[in-house]
Amino acid sequence: MAGPLLETKLHLPSRRPGLVTRTRLSARLNSEVALVLVSAPAGFGKTTLLTEWLAADPRPVAWVSLDAGDNDPVVFWAYLVAALNRATGLALDATTALATLLNALQSLSTKVVLVLDDFHVIESPEVQRDLAFLVEHLPTPVQLVIATRSDPALPLTRMRVRRQLAEIRADDLRFSVAEAAEYLGEVMGLTLTPADAAALDGRTEGWIAALQLAALSMHGRDDLTGFIAEFSGDDRYIVDYLLEEVLQRQSAAVQTFLLHTSILGRLTGPLCDAVTGQTGGGARLRELERANLFLVALDDHRQWYRYHHLFADVLRARLLDEQPERMPELHARASEWFEQNGEPHEAIRHALAGGQFERAADLIELGVPALRALRQEITLLHWLNLLPGDLLAARPSLSAFFAGALLITGQTEGVEARLQDAERWRGHITAAAQEIDVDLLSGPGPGNTRRAVAVTAPGPDPDPDRRSLLSKIAIYRAAQAWALGDVPATIRFCGQALDLVGDADIAERGAASGMLGLAHWTRGDLSTAYDWWAASVQHLRQAGHLSDVAGCSLALGDIRLTQGRLSDAQAAYQRGLAAATALDGSALRGAADMRVGLADVCRERDDLDAAREHLRAGRELGESSGLPQNPYRWRVAMARIQWADGEVDAALHSLDDAERVYVSDFFPNVRPVSAVRARVWAQSGRLNEALAWARERGLHSDDELSYVHEYEHVTLARVLLAEYAAGPGRSGGRAERAERYGSGGPDRNKWHERMLVEATGLLARLLQAAEMGERTGTVIEILVVQALAEQLRGNKAAALQPLGRALALAEAEGYVRIFIEEGAPMLALLRAAATQGVAQRYVRRLLASADGGCSIPTQSGLIEPLSRRELDVLRLLATDLTGPAIARELVVSLNTIRTHIKNIYAKLGVASRRAAVRRAAELGLLARR
Repeated sequence: MAGPLLETKLHLPSRRPGLVTRTRLSARLNSEVALVLVSAPAGFGKTTLLTEWLAADPRPVAWVSLDAGDNDPVVFWAYLVAALNRATGLALDATTALATLLNALQSLSTKVVLVLDDFHVIESPEVQRDLAFLVEHLPTPVQLVIATRSDPALPLTRMRVRRQLAEIRADDLRFSVAEAAEYLGEVMGLTLTPADAAALDGRTEGWIAALQLAALSMHGRDDLTGFIAEFSGDDRYIVDYLLEEVLQRQSAAVQTFLLHTSILGRLTGPLCDAVTGQTGGGARLRELERANLFLVALDDHRQWYRYHHLFADVLRARLLDEQPERMPELHARASEWFEQNGEPHEAIRHALAGGQFERAADLIELGVPALRALRQEITLLHWLNLLPGDLLAARPSLSAFFAGALLITGQTEGVEARLQDAERWRGHITAAAQEIDVDLLSGPGPGNTRRAVAVTAPGPDPDPDRRSLLSKIAIYRAAQAWALGDVPATIRFCGQALDLVGDADIAERGAASGMLGLAHWTRGDLSTAYDWWAASVQHLRQAGHLSDVAGCSLALGDIRLTQGRLSDAQAAYQRGLAAATALDGSALRGAADMRVGLADVCRERDDLDAAREHLRAGRELGESSGLPQNPYRWRVAMARIQWADGEVDAALHSLDDAERVYVSDFFPNVRPVSAVRARVWAQSGRLNEALAWARERGLHSDDELSYVHEYEHVTLARVLLAEYAAGPGRSGGRAERAERYGSGGPDRNKWHERMLVEATGLLARLLQAAEMGERTGTVIEILVVQALAEQLRGNKAAALQPLGRALALAEAEGYVRIFIEEGAPMLALLRAAATQGVAQRYVRRLLASADGGCSIPTQSGLIEPLSRRELDVLRLLATDLTGPAIARELVVSLNTIRTHIKNIYAKLGVASRRAAVRRAAELGLLARR
């Protein structure tokens, strides 16, 4: 983000002397609200109004002039952060997480105004979503001002109710008769009678652009009254008519200059000279500004300008109508000037607009490394989609980059065609490798030096560029195979990439290693997967791809969790958090994900307060600071804490929400949200829904096992055991019996017994597979469920055998929730284990945790006891916190808090907060745990 245009995008447009002062709007602009919205069609003076207001405001101003290219979220936030850095003296990185930005702004000692001009060009849902988050959490020192032609997707209604919004709209911006008379006389230099000024204001309905055009048209006319009397028509007609009038009154040289420079979004003297082929462009711009010809100065030195949008639109339309053959040449000149002056994005834009597709392709190829490093794949895809298909097909590098950008943004359509184009021109990589090195299947290591695959081109390739291209194609082939579920092909293509990648292509080696980690993770070979992921972290860190390092750290932590190594998982997440923290302490992309991982570890160890704190920190960082999976992972983690608190409905709501926002981001979906929800249903007695889930997923106890479906099959065993525990008299399960056996199937009693047999048989097979894969976390869970199954059979002695094994595996890592969430049946088994001397100290700790600790006060005075979560809310009711503050403290919604409060009042027999606190004190319920 450097170059001459950066100054114009981030600079408050210069104030023109002599403009009409809009005193009647000053009070609204000066109101101390979080958001000032100036929303009106083109030509109503939005930018001019803000320029006038802020010129007299002592606060520093962070101004961003937006255009269509800012729909790339990376670009949008980079400009916004750069503007704030300039205005405040902060030194935040362009990739700073949104929460870190908010915290930095909150610490400012002086107030600042952040202006987003022309916000109507922003159509990106991601940008709009993140801006809504910023508005909802806007720091006190910051006032946000948005100038737009249409209302943004922000919580405007809520802000109106809270009196946090000041609005200025078209009717407010229309000139009054007095303002029109002042403008026409003092600014435009016309001598009009009060009646003529009032008539013209009435004809234009106070529309500033029309007034200016009309004034320009009247210069040199004798019969101004007659001109005004004949002046009529709708808005578009008025503008077209008046602009034609204005242009016809200019000299031929000025008209040519205006038309030829209308292709430019921003103008400066040397650029105009390059485009027009003339000299004196800077002087011409200053002359046009003095003549009030719809030119807006973009800096204090009068070096950069832009045409008013309405004026530019008409000029371009006229140029296209009268001189269409000149368009390619003009854009070509602009493109060359921008390239020579360090503005590759503008150079590419003009090359594309002028139909110079070969030149555009050359520039895009040169710019791809920077775009990839900045994660601007959306911008890259936009450009590539504008190139002709036959040109792309003849450009192997661009075809490969096109395929990669599609895959990175989660798209598969079109990938195969692009990869085939790339391979056709630079040699074909065989899809069936002739040789697979054993090291690819066992992980990286110092001895992994042999060629992993064979390439069709025999012998060493002397062309390093060709090898680099082929390695990229192989990586994209691996990603495509992964997206299509072909794990063996993924491994083959990753091997090809590692065989081809050069020593200098550290990032490519990291990408191939990461893909191998994904492949082995999916196969259930977690040890090998971990080794490849660790190698990927090393390479990506060396390449400076810190956001990718965060993704790898997330995978490392998740793998360690499944392996039952909670401490190692915690360390992996902490390392990832450190990698996602800048030198100044600000959070970078991926920090929020590490918080979710740490919350999972804390929850399993029954440190629910620490888990909530991590989730609160992750939420405050904002979803924009996380990896693509963050929205769904955060909600699942919150659901599990809500379930631990006994909030069944809240947990189910969070899981429904998680399923709605789920994205895979290439990670294997080894723990589907629907399976987590089925477990909540089964444990809360909603067996019909749990059985329906198994039926919809097509799960059976005799399925062939795979790691990807392991969690679902353990869940199926749990559902079958829950159905068995409910007894043969339960009315549910009929659909399952009918589906499997038809009308001639077993009766209810035999069906009931078959449930237990199928569940235990499935668990035995799952245990063997998990043990072979060294997935100790899964082994512990299966052993716990096996113990419960034996208990259901009435064989407590047999139940203690798998329980003892589970305790032995779990104790060193501090597992708690995996036992106590099983409820009363498990507590009975734990007590039996303690009496027989099985892991007595550990069992005592588990029993204490199940009781909530010995410090939970008794509730003997209540008809129905308060839940643990209701006690938490009750204690906070005794403080000065408001309802919303309590919701934030406990990381739940305000509606959830209101439900808890309603239940607390009912159980305590009170009708107010004060009465509830008094009653709780009488019962001794306010003692801290």
